[in-house]
Amino acid sequence: MGNEIVKGALYLVATPIGNLGDLSPRAKHILESVDFVAAEDTRVSGKLLSCFSISKPMISYYEHNKEKRREQLLRRLAAGESCALVTDAGMPAISDPGADMVKLCAQAGILVFAVPGPCAAVAALALSGLDTTRFVFEGFLPEEKKIRKARLEEIALEKRTVILYVSPHDLKKVLDEVYAATGNRQIALARELTKRNEEVLRITLEQAIAYYTENDPRGEYVLVMEGIPEGNAQSFWSQMEIAAHVKFYVEQGMSRMDAMKAVARDRVVSKNTVYQAILDEKQIK
Repeated sequence: MGNEIVKGALYLVATPIGNLGDLSPRAKHILESVDFVAAEDTRVSGKLLSCFSISKPMISYYEHNKEKRREQLLRRLAAGESCALVTDAGMPAISDPGADMVKLCAQAGILVFAVPGPCAAVAALALSGLDTTRFVFEGFLPEEKKIRKARLEEIALEKRTVILYVSPHDLKKVLDEVYAATGNRQIALARELTKRNEEVLRITLEQAIAYYTENDPRGEYVLVMEGIPEGNAQSFWSQMEIAAHVKFYVEQGMSRMDAMKAVARDRVVSKNTVYQAILDEKQIK
């Protein structure tokens, strides 16, 4: 496909995550040429378009209005209008309600094109210094406690490098939760990517917790964490009884409950199994 706009098509246009110079010439051309723009926040995207002297009709499409907007968007696309879908920053449809629109377009036979560009997750992974051959993107942790807990338990067993998005107001809590679930791991914390105050900390979870006890989080973060090391589960506890295994973690500073959870993850057994073993051996008090 050349530079011509396909009528009735949806374009997923990646926008800068901080540095305006990262808007590609193709992205600029698409934004100039489509009939209208669907944006996560029309105010944010309006400022971006203004910086490039682009003036286009805009409608909002975000998590809390997507059900109302989707039919309107589909009708306009089906009628032959072309639309650029943008998020506040980065690649739309990645940890973004734009994914729903892509699915609906696919079901309706509407063409969808990607205009690649900046993505905070990929940029942070490349800068992390951790394994990039296999990785998993988790986005933001779920808000609901039960689902969040289950997700953290899954992450703790993940062998691939893990990528999380974290808001500044949530960073300290997330660091504590991830540490409780996984133990100490090597991580990279990237913030303000491509901006003047860009920073990448390549440290451990323990060091990060200590650092942000003394320093307030600033900006949006990408947390990149190493997966569970190969053979790690067998490195120290293979000859231990379950109760001794729990006792080991308690002596490392974990609470009894967190130690039991860690042992259950290590051995891939239920927490009830661990608890029963403790009762039977009566070694943990």
